[in-house]
Amino acid sequence: MKIAIFNNNLLGVVIGERVADISDLAGWDAVNPNESFLRLVENYEDLKSVIQAGIDLCHTYHLSEVKLKSPVPETRKIWAAPVNYRNHQIEMNKMFNNAPRTIEEIKLFLKSPDSLSGPSDPIFLPIKGRRTDHEAELGYVVGKKAKNIPASEAKDYIFGYFALLDISIRGNEERTWRKSFDTFTPIGPWIVTADEIENPNDLALRLWVNDELRQDGSTKHLIYDCFQCFEAANQNMTLNPGDIIATGTPEGVGPIKDGDFVRIEIEKVGGFTVNVQYAEKVVTEYSTSGK
Repeated sequence: MKIAIFNNNLLGVVIGERVADISDLAGWDAVNPNESFLRLVENYEDLKSVIQAGIDLCHTYHLSEVKLKSPVPETRKIWAAPVNYRNHQIEMNKMFNNAPRTIEEIKLFLKSPDSLSGPSDPIFLPIKGRRTDHEAELGYVVGKKAKNIPASEAKDYIFGYFALLDISIRGNEERTWRKSFDTFTPIGPWIVTADEIENPNDLALRLWVNDELRQDGSTKHLIYDCFQCFEAANQNMTLNPGDIIATGTPEGVGPIKDGDFVRIEIEKVGGFTVNVQYAEKVVTEYSTSGK
């Protein structure tokens, strides 16, 4: 299923160009979407047949009529994979004249859960004069509590997949700080449940800035694939339903600026377009060193 949250926190299933409001079928509470989402994730196997049986009677909207929101209303943590494609390591070395270490050496890093935003929300640039880059990634949301689960079993713990943008300010500060500003983790446009993605480690992903194709890669080139990322994230650390993992970006990373439009598309998952603008309270700073 393609599970979406739209308008005033309604729950939907996307079928073609329409979205069916399944809020009543799923016992969804629009006032408490996060609690409802976790209940949906934990009871999905039982709810799936109920939704399939009743969806034809649900009211539907054309996608052009609705505002899609973050398909994960809230998250406790976002684990992200740094330098998880060889060609991205090469381009970073050319860009900054020092080869960054890959995920094999430095594992994952955390982004603030408050950086999460949806496929209809703008990216807010907080610092004028500081280079800010796009990074197109496949992301997924955890479906079951996990600790010390090996990569070979990870597939059973993933609820579903979505497109994700890891927005990054360049500089000398810690990676977590530079990637954790509000709106720096847009996800969407919906969640494609894991039962519909046969192999997440062989999906094409592309990113455009305005009409320029910037990134054109595939998850088959991941250093740590989706399941190895899961293993790294839950080694002696607990993953909970609703936690998010971002798997890293291929080559083609580049700057974005006020007025740009960024579009991401992932095979079998979908895509979205967000605009870029300055934050309401923007800081002026001109340091551009570091990565």
